[in-house]
Amino acid sequence: MTTTSLKLSDELKQRAVAAAEKKGVSPHAFMVQAIEQAATSAERRTAFVSEAQSAREQMLKTGKGYDADEVHAYLKARIAGSKPVKPKARPWQS
Repeated sequence: MTTTSLKLSDELKQRAVAAAEKKGVSPHAFMVQAIEQAATSAERRTAFVSEAQSAREQMLKTGKGYDADEVHAYLKARIAGSKPVKPKARPWQS
């Protein structure tokens, strides 16, 4: 494990200390958790954008896509516990 020092403004340090106390953890643990959450969020966002770009490229390549209303209805039915038929990709260009 490596050691890293952070230069924080007095205000930010006090906010971190207060938040850590409310959570019942040390300021150090609070900051480590915050950095871990930020890193995880950034990684997930990168993966999401990459997947979206790949889907867009596939849609442009094939000329097929999914109707948003059908996708929404499918997701609502799944949430409600049904087993709906998945929407089918269809041509979207004339």
